[in-house]
Amino acid sequence: MKKIAAEIVSIALQMLIRALTAVRGIWVGVAPEDKPRIYYANHTSNGDFVLIWTSLPADIRRKTRPVAAADYWFKSKTRRFAVEEVFNAVLIDRNKDNRQEGEDPVDLMTAALQQGQSLIIFPEGKRNQTEEKLLEFRTGLYHFLRNNPGVEAIPTWIENLNRVLPKGTLLPIPLICTVTFGPPVVLERRETKKRFLARAHAELLKLADMQDRGRS
Repeated sequence: MKKIAAEIVSIALQMLIRALTAVRGIWVGVAPEDKPRIYYANHTSNGDFVLIWTSLPADIRRKTRPVAAADYWFKSKTRRFAVEEVFNAVLIDRNKDNRQEGEDPVDLMTAALQQGQSLIIFPEGKRNQTEEKLLEFRTGLYHFLRNNPGVEAIPTWIENLNRVLPKGTLLPIPLICTVTFGPPVVLERRETKKRFLARAHAELLKLADMQDRGRS
């Protein structure tokens, strides 16, 4: 029964998001492929992963799981149903002291990858509520790719979402959105953490700059 309900909610949510935002995926220097990848994106709203998820082709969307904070999504039964049954998220406990054996974030993400699934993550680690386009990346993306050599990280820039789901609002404001997927980033052999994170950060900013040039 839960699976049927989740499928109905999934279809309804996709229709609602498309109607409100006209969201479309733009693939630049990369093609959508049905293989395990990690999509890393800018983070301005709790609705970020929903836009990415909606903009993916159906066959890829079914195998793509957002990485989400359990403490936020477990605050109500509705949220918990959505994150577990509709989005099938990889849930991370942000409080290290509460984690049980086998609940290390990198291990949970690796397990999903080994099952043929892709992931959506936000390496800034928190919503960007500053004037900066992109906050400094935390180290999780590097550690995950170091444990999974050869996996492609796809930079994913969400444009206009902060105006679609501004903090404190209950209903989305209709506005055209785009999700731009850029060329894959792969951790090079012996590449340092500092160099890789700077390179991955720069690749995501390139997509943002491309959006800016397109509006000018």
